[in-house]
Amino acid sequence: MAQVEAQDHGLHGHAAPAPAMAHAEGQQHPIKLYLVVWGWLFILSACSYAVDYFALQGMLRWSLILIFMMLKAGLIVAVFMHMAWERLALSYAIIVPPLVILVFVAIMVVESRYTEITRVLSFGTGQ
Repeated sequence: MAQVEAQDHGLHGHAAPAPAMAHAEGQQHPIKLYLVVWGWLFILSACSYAVDYFALQGMLRWSLILIFMMLKAGLIVAVFMHMAWERLALSYAIIVPPLVILVFVAIMVVESRYTEITRVLSFGTGQ
């Protein structure tokens, strides 16, 4: 009864749901969800192995390996680390910093190519 009395009644006097209280009691996810995710992780791992089995080379190989790796990591973080059920602010706090780091790495790659071209044009090839 104390939980019902503690709910906010809003502008129209209707009781607002209390998601924090429901979440505090614990939440059970169906086992089917975990089995489906395990299945997808197995399929993605098999696809990653197939990249090596079929001896793909070059940018296609590395692109596929990175794509499968990111998909597996996303599934693990979303389901097994329960990020899919967290507040959006917490998700942003965990996901945004690595994305910003990737942007900075991309900027450094572009800058390094510019620096290399400038050095080759100014100082020659070094031979």
